[in-house]
Amino acid sequence: MKRLALVAAIVSTMFFSFASGAFAQADLQPLAVVKLNKSESITLKQLRTRVELYQKQNNNQAFSVEQKKQILESMIDEKLIIQSAQKSGLSLTETQVNKVFLQQLSMQVGRQVSEAEFAEIIKSQTNLSLDDFMKKTVGMSVAEYKTHLKNQIIIRQYVESMYKDEIGGATATDAEIRNFYDLNKASFVQNDMAKIFLVVVPKGNDVEAARSKANKMLNDLKDKKLSYESIKANATADKTYQGGDLLIQKSVQHAQQLGMSVADLNELFGKSVGFISNLTETKNDFQFYAVRQKYPAKMLSISDVVQPDTTITVYEYIKQNLSSQKQGEAFLAALNKFAKSLDTPENVDRKKTGDALDKLLNW
Repeated sequence: MKRLALVAAIVSTMFFSFASGAFAQADLQPLAVVKLNKSESITLKQLRTRVELYQKQNNNQAFSVEQKKQILESMIDEKLIIQSAQKSGLSLTETQVNKVFLQQLSMQVGRQVSEAEFAEIIKSQTNLSLDDFMKKTVGMSVAEYKTHLKNQIIIRQYVESMYKDEIGGATATDAEIRNFYDLNKASFVQNDMAKIFLVVVPKGNDVEAARSKANKMLNDLKDKKLSYESIKANATADKTYQGGDLLIQKSVQHAQQLGMSVADLNELFGKSVGFISNLTETKNDFQFYAVRQKYPAKMLSISDVVQPDTTITVYEYIKQNLSSQKQGEAFLAALNKFAKSLDTPENVDRKKTGDALDKLLNW
């Protein structure tokens, strides 16, 4: 009986190994080959990965066979346009991609940060590595996202260069701008805001030296031996601290960005213009701030500036956003038009179509 059981176990193991290998081979079979500039396959596995990514970004929504076909077609379009761009000589350096990546990270924080600084913020707030955070939020590792970002930038730059007049000419009219304001007037509200001058001195490897430096700047500012402008100018050359103006709103989001409690933020907004705080110590640095200006909450007219200390009015803000929306629509139309022109039998070999494709996508 033991020998029979062993034979059964071996047969079972062989069956599952064979089945696993069969599924792996099925995943690797090409659904389409794009060959405009070079031969690149889109496999079932790659499509599965893309579908899973979109599902994750859409609250694990299940996609139909027809939707999976559309995703496959979009992947074909991407490869066609990227190959065409590469054939024309368009390329991006790692530095250019990293610059856009850091801009995206900085927008989330509300200030300029490096990748390492953003990773530290994520670690302190979520206890996740940057890679794990990216996988959780966008379904890709940092490296995968940068590759995706690079492809998207190339596609946009290439299509925009080829359809410059059609895309750039899509702008909002005066009537559209004023109609939008009238319909959304109640949403144009300026919250209580304050302009503060924030100084941050990282502890680095010498905590006492950082404390001493921060204290000296604080005392010199109070004694008027230093000005805001001189502290800001010196920060550019002296990389051991950061100092500059920061416009903040009386909101939970801004309290979180500053690493403050809502109570502390309310206390800040209760201070008069000219107030200079005491030195505070955090886990990684020493900080102090000064209140430079305060702006009360109000309804914004179409001619008001959107944000204090700027020149962009509500009218210009609406124009930019409506024009951007129209240009986005024009870009998508140009993208589809261009992709369709490239999608020829010479450039694309669809390996699976009809019922055979439907069967493969029925998972």
